[in-house]
Amino acid sequence: MPIDESDDAVSVVIQISKNQDSISDGIKNLPDPIYGNQISEFSVESIPREADIVINYEYVPISYNDGRIVELRKPVIKIRNFNYGDINQDTNFSARIAQPMIGLGLIENISETDILINADVNDINGDGISGKANIVWHNQKNDYSLGRFGWKASQPTVYQQTADAFFHDMGLSNKLFENPFNCTDVQLSCQNAVSGNSESYDGYEVSNDQLDLVVFYSSQLGVPVRRNVRDINVVKGKEIFFKIGCNSCHTERFVTKNESTHQNLANQIIYPYSDFLLHDMGEQLSDGVNEFNASGSEWRTPPLWGIGLTSVVSAEYGFLHDGRARTIEEAILWHGGEASRVLEEFKSLDKNQVNQLISFINSL
Repeated sequence: MPIDESDDAVSVVIQISKNQDSISDGIKNLPDPIYGNQISEFSVESIPREADIVINYEYVPISYNDGRIVELRKPVIKIRNFNYGDINQDTNFSARIAQPMIGLGLIENISETDILINADVNDINGDGISGKANIVWHNQKNDYSLGRFGWKASQPTVYQQTADAFFHDMGLSNKLFENPFNCTDVQLSCQNAVSGNSESYDGYEVSNDQLDLVVFYSSQLGVPVRRNVRDINVVKGKEIFFKIGCNSCHTERFVTKNESTHQNLANQIIYPYSDFLLHDMGEQLSDGVNEFNASGSEWRTPPLWGIGLTSVVSAEYGFLHDGRARTIEEAILWHGGEASRVLEEFKSLDKNQVNQLISFINSL
């Protein structure tokens, strides 16, 4: 397919990982020996950046059963001008956009039991859906725990996700990631740079208080109120949502635990429309990057709450892990794997029914 569009990678990160069948010993994934877990297109003064990133798009047509055609786009990542040597030939690249931060504290306060009860790894009920939990390393507990945050549910808590983002996305040391040099041993100019750690910040670049404040803020970001709930198209769209099986993964309702560090998050009835489990979405969405128990084609079901306000927050935001989908319709059409049956049901809808379904999703 032709490639006729290019973009820079300012709004995404490029996660990298070597191929592997399984991971143990608390390791999220296998880093490239030279470039680590993420390609850094930016650097501090006098330190060479790792590489240049260009994202092009190829276009793929897909048809509804009545002949309507939608053109989907797929990113093609090009990494150029490696400044520290050739990257390993077994290393895979995955573009990742940031996920919405609303409702994180509520998600953290769903009991593990309520999430795990929806897991069906061996598809015992025969519905074609085999969601599984990602069991990940919990830095503070020094043990494994249920993952529930991130594209592949590879983070167990808001605290760890925040600390991880400070370190891997911004290169800032903190209580959980103490090394001020977020670079491999091969990158000597980075290793020999001046450390940003400071006694004023508890020996890190991000102080414990600063980390706690960002975690508190992230945990308290609320979920917007639903809109147009009684609109006839929204009502009809909800019926379609359940009829074709979208709720098999996008679980409508949870109740948070009775006890919480922040009592405003406790005993709340919430409607995230996610089961927070991993599902195989097929080869078209595979990025070849494993994270703990998650394979390259397995992704956590993203919550749908607030999705209708995405364009209000960012006009350029896309959907799915790499932002390839420009609309909710495109995001649905990319579904495969466990969602293949639901996709076929979706493709059998007429244009009005599709619009009704999207009206419902936009109302969440």
